[in-house]
Amino acid sequence: MAPLIRTKFCGLSRPEDVTAAANAGAAYVGFVFFPKSPRNVSIEQAAALAVTVPVGIAKVALVVNASDAELDAIVEAVPLDMLQLHGAESVERVREVRARYGLPVMKAVGVADADDVPALDAYAMAADQLLIDAKPPKNADLPGGNGLSFDWRLIAGKSWPVPWMLAGGLTPDNAAEAVAMTGARQLDVSSGVEASVGVKDGELMTAFAKAANGGIS
Repeated sequence: MAPLIRTKFCGLSRPEDVTAAANAGAAYVGFVFFPKSPRNVSIEQAAALAVTVPVGIAKVALVVNASDAELDAIVEAVPLDMLQLHGAESVERVREVRARYGLPVMKAVGVADADDVPALDAYAMAADQLLIDAKPPKNADLPGGNGLSFDWRLIAGKSWPVPWMLAGGLTPDNAAEAVAMTGARQLDVSSGVEASVGVKDGELMTAFAKAANGGIS
């Protein structure tokens, strides 16, 4: 029986990470195309990793304010199932990317307080999925993957017309609580399942997926 909570393991950079994600029951795997990230992969690396992903697991490219030229190069070389826009892309830009590439688009939206929540409604009208992440600190180098969470009560009981995924500071220790508090049915994790920065730990990945599915209300 398939897990009820779908997990996305993001920032994979090694073949063994892909294998571990698959063994843990991943619904999605994410490849980061952002040079400032310690999890950044080249197009060549991502292409080689993508062909090892088992059928049925969605391959997601995470980009940050990428130009059409950058997206063209990625999409042409890497067999993808989804694009994740993790920068300051506007609602209109989300629509442009969907139309240009014919791929589902997930838009990441950072949340720190109640003032950030209405943006989710706006992006839900343009994106195929939402990724609700902790807003990075001011002057942070990374838009995500900072190991920070936000006050989950801000989105408790809320819903949108598209599927959504919770991210930000998730670990095997708090995944069940996150599911119970927010009602999330999809979780995204990166730094919370690493042995060291950018290096995934297969045991932690399995533990995370099990914990997430133990938190179903």
